[in-house]
Amino acid sequence: MKAVVDRETCIGCALCAETCPEVFAIMDDGLAHAIVDPVPHEEYDCVREAAEICPVEAIDVVGD
Repeated sequence: MKAVVDRETCIGCALCAETCPEVFAIMDDGLAHAIVDPVPHEEYDCVREAAEICPVEAIDVVGD
């Protein structure tokens, strides 16, 4: 699985980083970035949750 953040859409609200800090972080540009690739299997659920709660739907989950 891969998590992809659309930085054109991301508003930097940090919900993803709070929900799944092992995979997402807010970087110096103020936007979320996926910090691991591929996503470790044990983090799949939190990545899916982060994608679901993103208020601007900026996170895509690729593969599984």
